[in-house]
Amino acid sequence: MIIPVILAGGSGTRLWPLSRELYPKQLLRLVDEKTMIQNTYIRLGRYEGIADPIVICNNEHRFMVAEQFRQIGIRPQEIILEPVGRNTAPALAVAAISALALCAEDPVLFVLPADHIIENIDVFHDAINTGEYYAMKDYLITFGIIPDLPETGYGYIKKGDLIKPQEAQYHEAYEIMEFVEKPDLKTARHYLESGLYSWNSGMFMFKASKAIAELKVFSPDIFAACEAAVQQGERDLDFFRLNKKKFEACRSDSIDYAIMEKTARGITVPLDAGWNDIGSWDALWQVGKKDASANVVRGDVLIHDVKSSYIHANDRLVAAVGIDNLIVVETSDAVLIAPKDRVQDVKHLVNQLKLDKREETISHKKVYRPWGSYENMDISDKFLVKRVTVKPGEKISLQKHFHRAEHWVVVSGTALVTRGEESFLLTEDQSAYIPLGVIHRLENPGQIPLELIEIRTGSYLGEDDIVRYEDKYGR
Repeated sequence: MIIPVILAGGSGTRLWPLSRELYPKQLLRLVDEKTMIQNTYIRLGRYEGIADPIVICNNEHRFMVAEQFRQIGIRPQEIILEPVGRNTAPALAVAAISALALCAEDPVLFVLPADHIIENIDVFHDAINTGEYYAMKDYLITFGIIPDLPETGYGYIKKGDLIKPQEAQYHEAYEIMEFVEKPDLKTARHYLESGLYSWNSGMFMFKASKAIAELKVFSPDIFAACEAAVQQGERDLDFFRLNKKKFEACRSDSIDYAIMEKTARGITVPLDAGWNDIGSWDALWQVGKKDASANVVRGDVLIHDVKSSYIHANDRLVAAVGIDNLIVVETSDAVLIAPKDRVQDVKHLVNQLKLDKREETISHKKVYRPWGSYENMDISDKFLVKRVTVKPGEKISLQKHFHRAEHWVVVSGTALVTRGEESFLLTEDQSAYIPLGVIHRLENPGQIPLELIEIRTGSYLGEDDIVRYEDKYGR
């Protein structure tokens, strides 16, 4: 049995402004109608012996991750919540410990970042089959992407001696001579010409017990901290929370450095399946469906005499004339324009926005909650207008505010309102006023989404002005 371990804790800053801290790239529909994290599991579906996944994510994304798997009919064996990011080695450690606790047998773990694209699924499955074969022989496998250009945005793996399988249905592998960091262009060209290097995909496969054994030998401090974080963790609804204090004490390190560079059992399985890790807007242009002028467009886009460009319209019409080799990305609150060969520098913009404490790095105007979503429509010093959507059968927490009053106007659906000691129903075009300091709750008892307009008035309108008395989501 193979258990996919899906790593979904990244923030995807290089895909700003579409990717934000509270809604990162793995939760976005970037290439088709499924999100990145959904496709990470879906592409495994036809491979025999794949179990439901273990997912590692952070606390802020937990309900969105669970909802996205629900949409594709999958219930993860475990959704493990990291209180802080500690790179891939600690994530592997807690996944391996959890997998052995969940399974009577010793499963093979297939570690998968949640932000990859793989075009040739049959070739991918052949590589999985080969990886499983070597994993059952106690090898630790990484999948090396056969390079087709001198890419400077990836780390590389240098191949060593050839390993031939005993059975003809499996492919050859190679011992790992070394991992190397992202090179400059001249070095990348040398790597490509030599034929000895592959791109480091960040995908790994090994038995859970073997991963733990190697961690104990080469990174015992990481294993000890993660074991304590699991042992002192706690169940929270459908999630497992690692102990915050113990996990924060864990050293941050990657699987490459913590295990693969040190073990004598590390090998690389070549993979040539149309792989891309979608680390930049240029990568999305590379994998996108291009028109006759090599443009990739998504959304409401109108172009004339445009060449080799990627244009993404999220909320409004984007029109372009006479541009070449540009990235243009529009959202409701930000627009990015950059040459394709400068998209790696988007991180500098994000860093500046963070220094300026701009909300545009954290969330979109539309913010998702476990009960639905809200979108800010207009704001001033004394009022805020929001569009609120509550999913059928869901409800916000029982709460009150110290600094604001609220006025709810139902646009569609049915609302069950709790206001102090009274409860009553509202339907389309009806409204309710919630005075400052009054305990209240909003529920959707109906079968369709509840849509309403919320008008806040008061001296402070921030989301943190809230006291929760009861919450089905454990917040």
